Amino acid sequence: MTGTRQSGQRAADSPAPIQILSAEALQNAAGNPDLMSTLSQIVPSLTINAIGGDAGGLSLQARLRGLSPNHVLVLINGKRRHTTANLMVDGSPYQGGAGVDLNFVPLDAIDHIEVLTDGAAAQYGTDAIAGVINIILKKNSSGGRLGGTWGNYMNGGGNTNDVSGNAGFEPAEGAYFNITGEMHGHGHSDVGAIDPRVIDPKNLATYPNSNEPSAPGYPYLNRGGGDAEWRQRIFLVNTGIDFEGGTELYAFGTYGRKRANSYENYRQPNKVAYTDPTTGVTTYPLPYGFDPREQTDETDSQVTVGVRGVIADWNWDLSSGYGDDKVPLYTTESANAGTYAINGVLTPSDFYDGFLQATQWTSTLDINRDFNVGMAGPLNVAFGGEYRRETYAIGAGIPLSYLSGGAQSYPGFTPTDAGVWSRKNEAGYIDLAAKPIEGLRLDAAGRFEHYSDFGDAKVGKLTARYDFDPEFAIRGTVSNGFRAPTLAEEYYASTNVGPSTAFAQLPPNSPGGRLLGLGTGLQPEHSINYSMGFVFRPLPSMSATLDVYQITVTNRIVGTGSIYGSVNGVATAAAPAVNAAIAANGNQLDPNVVATGSTGINLFANGIDTRTRGADLVFSFPVDYAFGKVDWSIGATYNDTVITKLPAGPAQLAGAQLYDATAISDLTTATPKYIVNLGALWTYGKYSVNLLEKVYGPSSEYENDDGDNSTNTPIYYKSSIGVSPITNLDLAIQIQEHLKLSIGAVNLFNKFPNHLNGTELAHFTAADDNSAVFNYPQWSPYGIDGGFYYAKATFTF
Repeated sequence: MTGTRQSGQRAADSPAPIQILSAEALQNAAGNPDLMSTLSQIVPSLTINAIGGDAGGLSLQARLRGLSPNHVLVLINGKRRHTTANLMVDGSPYQGGAGVDLNFVPLDAIDHIEVLTDGAAAQYGTDAIAGVINIILKKNSSGGRLGGTWGNYMNGGGNTNDVSGNAGFEPAEGAYFNITGEMHGHGHSDVGAIDPRVIDPKNLATYPNSNEPSAPGYPYLNRGGGDAEWRQRIFLVNTGIDFEGGTELYAFGTYGRKRANSYENYRQPNKVAYTDPTTGVTTYPLPYGFDPREQTDETDSQVTVGVRGVIADWNWDLSSGYGDDKVPLYTTESANAGTYAINGVLTPSDFYDGFLQATQWTSTLDINRDFNVGMAGPLNVAFGGEYRRETYAIGAGIPLSYLSGGAQSYPGFTPTDAGVWSRKNEAGYIDLAAKPIEGLRLDAAGRFEHYSDFGDAKVGKLTARYDFDPEFAIRGTVSNGFRAPTLAEEYYASTNVGPSTAFAQLPPNSPGGRLLGLGTGLQPEHSINYSMGFVFRPLPSMSATLDVYQITVTNRIVGTGSIYGSVNGVATAAAPAVNAAIAANGNQLDPNVVATGSTGINLFANGIDTRTRGADLVFSFPVDYAFGKVDWSIGATYNDTVITKLPAGPAQLAGAQLYDATAISDLTTATPKYIVNLGALWTYGKYSVNLLEKVYGPSSEYENDDGDNSTNTPIYYKSSIGVSPITNLDLAIQIQEHLKLSIGAVNLFNKFPNHLNGTELAHFTAADDNSAVFNYPQWSPYGIDGGFYYAKATFTF
């Protein structure tokens, strides 16, 4: 079980907080049939970004206890899973996330999931600061399941279809071969407001923008305010064979391909123009404007092979796994306005922007044994080692994708962005678990790791649990952690643009980063985790756990927010340093944006210290009534993060802050203060009703108005989402022994979050700023699309 190296321990007896999610529980909660959404419905302390900007909307992220996605370790069958190459760089609570894309694991392949909501760096790896998600795969050698889900949002968008199947076989005596396949599709949604540029009479008064009312779909020409469209196929195999003497050879692997695209901001007809130097005639080749798309064609795979057995009472497990995630990017239905303005030759509409790629090769040896040393229970001695090699690569796009400002909406990666980077990590650990006296369990773990780029790290963990009687126990842990920056955080570089904005994402250790006085790049984070809780079982069928915790993270890696070099064409005090950094990094910005729009930089930096305090409650009580069985459940989490140290901005920025109000609020207030799950699962014969009431506590974020005001300086406004009850309902009937049908809803009453701050939106509208389209908060914990309604069919054999 996750959280201990000792075998045979039950979750109810764990000295650390852990939730066990069965395959049945996952299927009951899987209204929107992907693993990430399903986990967020069941585990209150796990949240996901329901929507993201640019490439961030094409690979979503999950996090625990309000910390970064990079603080969560994901295992499959106890083995480390590789991470995504698609770094989250949009301003949100998930910024900097380059964790595991859980949606490349099909739900039907899962036997159960163990979610450890406790620091476990000493046991599994120094980055396991917030917790561990361990996905245990099915090992059935017979039987199987076929299922289909169809659904959409209340407004008809987000059309979703999912067909999946799982089957088990016994290819030889003592062997199992379990295979799962899934095809998943999700359509665009759009809940954005009308772009004020396309309805302002001043814009429509002259050619070519006067054509806009004749454009298809007018006035909803900017369709960026919603979900990306994606089509995904994933396959998983889990297999093994037992040999005489107790040795098992095993292997498991996944392969997935996902094609996704998202609408970007609409470009007006006058965006692409060429003025003949001889005649003075201006030509507009795209008379109705265009709505570019950002597209990916991602492949993700991992294979792990291992052998385990017993020698002289020592349990041993030797394994090696290799994972790879590659994300080619494209900008489609677009144009390079800069090159057309120079030569009058219209570029192709589709551009190859380059690729992102992350690989991870991990080999481990785990050994443990029980010793009877005269205590109330055996002393378990566990030790082992791990070797890990990681790489991160950026491939350049075609020249037209980045020259002269590049393709509209997403310029390609430049040759100066491109490169291949790697690191090696060697680790060893020891873990001692004992029961000195009846009722008392103790666990002590220590780990040493050596990074090829950051040197040595030493972490440890102490855990204790005391059962006063079968009904009541207390438990607690203290641990520390060390997280080296991901290679993506260190080296990712790109140019992010809008119709009137252009920002360069700089690598912290780049020449541009050094010009800003940020030293030689990112440094590791350090953390300390304390937790204490109790376990209460007043009845054999009733259980409750409550755990309180504190996590401090020092020298935390955080996205800076926007550092402006110009606002609406007017230089800021930081302009010399910002412009020099952009030039040193080799970014070419759209000349029109440089002349009249807003430019700047974003990057990741160390320096902030945070303290997170919270509590997790889990309660379950199944009761048999005359009218059927009801499984009552309560899950709740409370979370509060404060900044205990905020560094001043470098002198080079001439008074500008390194971390703006958006970055600070993303850390402290953009996560709901609490989430409460109130559940009731009623079953009676062939009928079942699953009701889940999720109550999201208040959250808020500061965002700026892009300088759309009389001061020409960005002003930050607070947007808030109040307490929000969300109702999920699933109604099912077992038509026959093997066939089950169900209908249901996620967000039954079609609740939407509050709009952004009214003054901020008014500034956007008055200035004809396309930001007015995005009138819902992108950090909403339950998304911006309202209710999702579905039907499911399941056939078992």
